[in-house]
Amino acid sequence: MATVTLDAVKKRYGRTEVIHGVDLDVADGELIVIVGPSGCGKSTLLRTVAGLETVSEGEIRIDGRRVNEVEPKDRDIAMVFQTYALYPHMTVFDNMAYGLKIAKVPKVEIRARVEEAARLLALGDFLERRPKALSGGQRQRVAMGRAIVRQPSVFLFDEPLSNLDALLRVQMRLEIKQLQRRLGITSLYVTHDQVEAMTLADRLVVMNAGVAEQIDSPMGIYERPASTFVASFIGSPGMNFIDGTVGAGGAALERSGAATIPLRVPGLDAFAGRKVRAGVRPEHMTLADGPEADFSFEVVTVETLGADTLLHGLPSGDADKGAAGAATVVDGARHSLAVRVTGKTRVAEGERVGLRVEQGGWHLFDAQGGGRIEPD
Repeated sequence: MATVTLDAVKKRYGRTEVIHGVDLDVADGELIVIVGPSGCGKSTLLRTVAGLETVSEGEIRIDGRRVNEVEPKDRDIAMVFQTYALYPHMTVFDNMAYGLKIAKVPKVEIRARVEEAARLLALGDFLERRPKALSGGQRQRVAMGRAIVRQPSVFLFDEPLSNLDALLRVQMRLEIKQLQRRLGITSLYVTHDQVEAMTLADRLVVMNAGVAEQIDSPMGIYERPASTFVASFIGSPGMNFIDGTVGAGGAALERSGAATIPLRVPGLDAFAGRKVRAGVRPEHMTLADGPEADFSFEVVTVETLGADTLLHGLPSGDADKGAAGAATVVDGARHSLAVRVTGKTRVAEGERVGLRVEQGGWHLFDAQGGGRIEPD
């Protein structure tokens, strides 16, 4: 086991900088998940740790040792890729044992390591099969077993579940988490799936355009997102946003040509007159009638999910303008509002309902830069 440190790591291709000075300290035995949309630099960052990409600036240390110039094979890491990268002509046993054979590990030790890994991964009955005779989930276990038998200090996972169907992904992410806890090996795991990220991570690194926008525990990021990007990316669906100006005394969000919305956020009086982007998660609103409602909501689409139902639409004053013109644009994407209610709730498309935001449900962000605003 080992620690991993990234100190102001940058990566450039020619004059184009794709990783902009990432700092990260990974504790011994910690599972860090690097999450973000396609093209944000998360896999490139992982590959710099593996040694598959060179670092343009900064330093990477594994257990305190600088590894910038160290070959991948000498970094004491093992990587599990998106593609299983198994040798089709070899048995499961030989696939898992291949790296040890190359390293000239004694045959008795090779068999002991492979059989132990097979036991951990429930592959004992498949050691003599070839990859084509295995399911996708079993092939991914073999790829993980090949990494485990090397007994590395650090595991690196590059979107290992993206080729699996939805049911297998759920099963495999639970198995990966249980396995990592059992082995206690320091791990960095890359994914674009924020549900996968939330369920696996001890801490999350949320990447946006080559920048580590926020590093925190999953619940820390969910409850206190550092920016509109993080707030919209983490959560399913992401956070809702309504643009406006903090009214006198900080008690309400004033919107041009539309009804004000009460905020009930302590300490906002100092922000009176400031343009903000107010955010609220779909699950932090409830249906309400009459004076209990903070604003009315025009339901455009209803998604029935079983245990939950998602209502999509706009505040009623905005709905009259048409969805395309009224939706808030955040990080280049257009947002209407989503409200999560129980699956037993019956609301029809086109219906107008009242909504109330629960205490502490509002998050405020700067209207221009998107950074979080913290009231006193």
